[in-house]
Amino acid sequence: MLTIPDALIAAYQESEESDRIWIADLPRLAGEMLDRWGLRVDGEPACGMCALVVPVRDADGAGAVLKLQPIGDETVGEPVALGAWAGRGAVRLLRHDPGNGSMLLERLDATRTLDGVADDVAALRTLSANLAVLTAVAAPPGIRRLADVAADLLERAPAAATRSPHPALLRRCAHATAEVLPESGDRLLHWDLHYANVLAGVERAEWLAIDPKPLAGDPAFDLLPALHNRWDDVVATGDVARAVRRRFDLMVEVVGLDRQRAVRWTLARVLQQLIWNAETGGASWCADLEPDRAIAEAL
Repeated sequence: MLTIPDALIAAYQESEESDRIWIADLPRLAGEMLDRWGLRVDGEPACGMCALVVPVRDADGAGAVLKLQPIGDETVGEPVALGAWAGRGAVRLLRHDPGNGSMLLERLDATRTLDGVADDVAALRTLSANLAVLTAVAAPPGIRRLADVAADLLERAPAAATRSPHPALLRRCAHATAEVLPESGDRLLHWDLHYANVLAGVERAEWLAIDPKPLAGDPAFDLLPALHNRWDDVVATGDVARAVRRRFDLMVEVVGLDRQRAVRWTLARVLQQLIWNAETGGASWCADLEPDRAIAEAL
């Protein structure tokens, strides 16, 4: 029996009943998948916000990772996206059980992320090159569409503006979103590409993305998470707006984006943050809106 990390159990305490049932059944599910795929545990389990990650070895001794997570809106597309990328810029999917969402993934070096690269410019350039590779792939059928996500945000924006601490900014971001909504794109997006989600390869000498929340849309919608990276470093420059624009322009150049469209889609991403914050009364994970406000104002 695996020991489930306390942090993962705690993350599910306030979840819906179906998720609490899933976490209670997780030790059994893990044992079932280990047996079915002929795997043995090869290290301490780890976790993110919703998934259990278990280092394993197969019958031939090859290292891999067993990832277990409930099937939901944010996770159902992950194996589809990883299959479409086929190891190009992302961790390689080795096996997948569509019935319970379990995945067997290529082993990466979890101790080495882009967070550990001392040169922030070099780290951002690497992430941007990775983003260019990922978004070169057309989104496969069935992936959520940015067009639908953005349209939903615009519907929710008026009510959110009445509760937001930044109503004027929210309305400006909504206006920018409406301008680019008619051309939402069809590329395969990661949706959560930041330094901690880019790991060093083990068998491959590459930096590879993990944990996508895939979306079909314009690559410019994927810039904001990286603009947040090492925010203290941005503040420490003494000129936040200039530092934000330096990061933004580097990403636009490397990925090959139209700058004005990239500004508008980044403001659409800020709109999403502002709406989440307003709808939860500031109790969501994006409670600190200062980076978003500063990024929006800088652009």
